[in-house]
Amino acid sequence: MADMETIANALIAADHAEVINQVKQALDSGVDATTILNQGLIKGMDVVGERMEEGEMFIPEVLQCAQIMGGALDILRPHLGEGQQVSGGKVIFGTVKGDLHDIGKNLCALMLKSSGFEVVDLGVDVAPEAFVQAVKSQSADIIALSALLTTTMEQMRKTVELLKSEGLRDKVKVMIGGAPVSQKYAEQIGADGFAPDAGSASKLAKSLLA
Repeated sequence: MADMETIANALIAADHAEVINQVKQALDSGVDATTILNQGLIKGMDVVGERMEEGEMFIPEVLQCAQIMGGALDILRPHLGEGQQVSGGKVIFGTVKGDLHDIGKNLCALMLKSSGFEVVDLGVDVAPEAFVQAVKSQSADIIALSALLTTTMEQMRKTVELLKSEGLRDKVKVMIGGAPVSQKYAEQIGADGFAPDAGSASKLAKSLLA
């Protein structure tokens, strides 16, 4: 039987050819696609996230691993049955109203997808009302709010307050991130957590739904 640790290690090493080869071999030997996904690929991306968080891996390396993960997923997808898709939870992601920064948001969204989450990306300049509407229509588990400007941080508070007034706050977790944001600010506005980078965002999302 194919070794899932070999797949995970090849992904961590960004060895594209080896990842694809091992995934194909595992499928050919009868390993369930969900097992390959969860115990091989996602396990590997979890380590990538941890190493990024610890400063041992950097954005270009993380992006390379995520791209390889995407290619491997393309091979697995036809073999994943109904209800066996990547399903760690659904995250509504966006940069708050008045803020057009998206590089950090995009990297976080990529890491969340690679770690098994379904991500609905609302883009940039997203008003609190749009976040709330997305929670209602998408039945989301988590809202992830990004702000890169001190002047737009207040939109995070307004989003949390609107969730409360709409009776949705207890139904969804709220995580925030961005250069001017902190764990202290998360506590001040009633968010469930703060992530300083893409690696910790994935880790935080998993802990919020544990």
